[in-house]
Amino acid sequence: MPGSSPGMTALGNGFAMSNLQDLQSQILADIAAASDEAALEAVRVGALGKKGSVSALLATLGKMDPEQRKTEGAAINLAKDAINAALSARRDVLKAAALDARLAAETIDVTLPLREPLAEAGRIHPLSQVWDEVTTIFADMGFAVAEGPDIETDDYNFTKLNFPEGHPAREMHDTFYFNPKEDGSRLLLRTHTSPVQVRTMLSQKPPIRVICPGRTYRSDSDQTHTPMFHQVEGLVIDKGSRLGHLKWILHEFCKAFFEVDNVNMRFRPSFFPFTEPSLEVDIQCRRGKDEIRFGEGEDWLEILGCGMVHPNVLTACGLDPDVYQGFAWGMGIDRIAMLKYGMSDLRQLFEADARWLSHYGFKPLDVPTLAGGLSS
Repeated sequence: MPGSSPGMTALGNGFAMSNLQDLQSQILADIAAASDEAALEAVRVGALGKKGSVSALLATLGKMDPEQRKTEGAAINLAKDAINAALSARRDVLKAAALDARLAAETIDVTLPLREPLAEAGRIHPLSQVWDEVTTIFADMGFAVAEGPDIETDDYNFTKLNFPEGHPAREMHDTFYFNPKEDGSRLLLRTHTSPVQVRTMLSQKPPIRVICPGRTYRSDSDQTHTPMFHQVEGLVIDKGSRLGHLKWILHEFCKAFFEVDNVNMRFRPSFFPFTEPSLEVDIQCRRGKDEIRFGEGEDWLEILGCGMVHPNVLTACGLDPDVYQGFAWGMGIDRIAMLKYGMSDLRQLFEADARWLSHYGFKPLDVPTLAGGLSS
């Protein structure tokens, strides 16, 4: 047939069988030589694809007479079936070889220690953990959490807390002041979280039961002091608040926080401008070589200051001291974290040492609860 390809001419002139067998043999050889699944797919497309050699032979059947189409169509389809069978067999062989190679490359050494799951690899900082422990305990007693700005006015930080201008107690706080404004006033970094108590009394009507955790700042740095540290203060304002209530709250807090059945406490007279009377609180402990155990022993350790809110503070915050009275307390979160978990240097809390955090930190799912244990 003039104009036809040699293979197609052969089909029409009775040479279809030899040409088809040669084509089939060549394709089967290419299949056997395919080294991977990508090469095998290339052979399949070259033979059975839309423009493949076998597909081209099938396309010629429409131009043949019925008898010839019947004979040569059967021969081409048999060749196609043989090629498909060879492709499938070779694909299975290549997949098995690829799996064997992968298994050899990904051999697991069962003697290695188990890797920690990624969800448990990180650590919660002890300060964050203790913060949550403290708020959990006081929330169970019915206290809300109040917050305020780190940058405060002199009025909220000192004056409304009964620190008159020039009072020597202002110097005890080693305050970080900002540059003076045009009117001579200066903002400052709060030296305690007591301004949050002032803001609460100015914005809420009694009864008030809040704790005020947050960052505070003083110009001081040594083994037990840092320029930035954390405090939590508590405030109760009501018509019938008494020192007995304050003592019970602090006693229950210490038992829950240090996770002991009983703790002896002593209250010593002290001085704070914003409370009258003012008290410092010690708890019974036993000092060992590397630890402090609470609820036993013959030693005492100071942990916080407290007292009845001074009438001048109530008046400055718009409350009538003849109607309302209250009590307040404050403690360092960093300090009680050191006491509970045996840390020797306060500065280590802020050094971002991953090894230290791995030792003292808490797993992400160790959420403190009173029922499940604060530090379980």
